[in-house]
Amino acid sequence: MTDHETARTAELISGLRSPERAVVVIEHDMDFVGLSGALSMLKISALNQFYGSSHTLRDVSLNVADGACTVVLGRNGVGKTTLLKCLVGLLPVKAGEIVLAGQPLTRTAPHRRVLAGLGYVPQGRDIFPLLSVEENLRIGAYAGERNQTRQGKQFSFDDVFHTFPVLKTMRRRIAGNLSGGQQQQLAIGRALLTNPKLLILDEPTEGIQPSIVMEIEAVIRSLKGSLSILLVEQFFDFAQAVADDYVVLVRGQVVSTGRGDQMEANNVKSLISV
Repeated sequence: MTDHETARTAELISGLRSPERAVVVIEHDMDFVGLSGALSMLKISALNQFYGSSHTLRDVSLNVADGACTVVLGRNGVGKTTLLKCLVGLLPVKAGEIVLAGQPLTRTAPHRRVLAGLGYVPQGRDIFPLLSVEENLRIGAYAGERNQTRQGKQFSFDDVFHTFPVLKTMRRRIAGNLSGGQQQQLAIGRALLTNPKLLILDEPTEGIQPSIVMEIEAVIRSLKGSLSILLVEQFFDFAQAVADDYVVLVRGQVVSTGRGDQMEANNVKSLISV
């Protein structure tokens, strides 16, 4: 088939998918698989967003494969956090489509996106500083109990304490008294207890000591396969270590995509360095 025919066929297959209908595709061409949305947990298509007259996201499209980690890279101010806020419903979308596991989310309220399977760890962590570690985790667990869409592994307190042992030791401590790295672990643990299909992390290494960065890298590696991960990151080495796929944004546009093991060959570092 010609490139146009391939794209059109993929579009037709993608349009057949819905929460009530499964589509089985047997295909060796992974580019076609990506176009058709097969095996995708998240599919973002032609997303546009504005701040006043400023066009902050321009036709952004990306896929996150089931059980894989996609990393979004770019310099400060290119729209990475804006993209995540649109995804979780904190900012309105002017045009485009967001689909999670076949379910359209573009116009869905933020709390319903959590119940649909989005787990979000924002930049700055946003823990509840006056509550204890355990109370913070219970807030995530409450949402997880209401989330009936997650199939496969269900995350428990024991899972979180096994993943982040320091949280078990400090479970009675006021969260605002934790170090930055410990607060980041708490924020990730709380998100896991919502039982997400897709875990969204906004610059989890920012302001974190190197030893905890290594721990978070190991956690992301261990989570791949049991859930999908969308990660915004500026630290190239960390991104390269965890990425199955990558996307680079420049001025709100996608300028480069590929597999994680292609990042160095595709000179991604030059696109994100200041």
